[in-house]
Amino acid sequence: MPLAPQDDPKQVRQDIRSLEPEALQAWFEERGEKAFRARQVYEWLWQHRADSFEQMTNLSKPLRMQLAEAFALCRLEIRQEQRSGDGTIKYAFGLADGNVIEGVLIPQGDRMTACVSSQSGCSLSCKFCATGYLPLKRNLYAYEIVDQVMLIDEAARRHYGKPLTNIVYMGMGEPLLNYRNVLESIRRITAPEGLGMGARRITVSTAGIAKMIRKLGDDGYRSELALSLHAANDQKRSEIMPINETNSLEALADALRYFYDKTGTRITLEYVALGGVNDSLQDAEELLAFVRQVPSKVNIIEYNPIALADYRASSGNQLYRFKEHLERGGAIVNIRRSRGKDIDAACGQLAALPPRS
Repeated sequence: MPLAPQDDPKQVRQDIRSLEPEALQAWFEERGEKAFRARQVYEWLWQHRADSFEQMTNLSKPLRMQLAEAFALCRLEIRQEQRSGDGTIKYAFGLADGNVIEGVLIPQGDRMTACVSSQSGCSLSCKFCATGYLPLKRNLYAYEIVDQVMLIDEAARRHYGKPLTNIVYMGMGEPLLNYRNVLESIRRITAPEGLGMGARRITVSTAGIAKMIRKLGDDGYRSELALSLHAANDQKRSEIMPINETNSLEALADALRYFYDKTGTRITLEYVALGGVNDSLQDAEELLAFVRQVPSKVNIIEYNPIALADYRASSGNQLYRFKEHLERGGAIVNIRRSRGKDIDAACGQLAALPPRS
């Protein structure tokens, strides 16, 4: 059975990459072909990154024609490439149904990071995030997520002569609301016929879906996990992140402890510093109280302004006071500097909108 049904009316044929190996093997056997043909096709799709059935030259022409009649093979298209002054590159990717998503290549020394999207749009409406002002169009299929990674890996090699070293699911959408496709994409990325990347080089970031965090623990999840926290006070967090109304801080702390007990993986707490909103020493004290409940480290993120929200970034002095208060309380803290702000590629800025003139 395919991982997810093809529900796009514009694409009647199922994309072949949504088939599990067993289903593809069965397709060949039903037509009197040897089972190893499925393995050959999988090698073309995932190892050689073929973008048409015609490229599969170790299959007969009639068989390639049968595949083309039965299945689609719709790779993502690069619609636009924007380069930042700091070397960051943002891509607008076109999907087969006409929707557009964004992904980012972030070069930092020997580290090459791909930031990828998991949904077209978003349903969570976080007030400081540009994607949160977009309607949710649909979940991405696993192969569409993998395509982003593959295309950004090719860009890293082309522009910097280096392969990807890290992947973060921090682009458009909420990964844990597209659970099966996100985990399947990680499986393919870490497989030898994919990028063969270590699971610990991959981080999934969630706005906080408690029951799905617990499910990650139950399902033997092996990659890193980040929680977009941004406030450690229920009232304040609900104001800027409506998801908190149904996933309270207490529920999240319980889920994160459960996840840690199951996996042994320490959680990264992401905290966007909004000037005059969540950056006081009282806010830092509340954050410390949360940190003490969950094995974690804290990434303080510079706020990146967006036109749709009336927030400002914390001053440099306030950021350091906030950080020092956390460290005096025993927290492990880093300040994460924004990359790609000049092309709207930084944290919270992805919205698949036309570039600024």
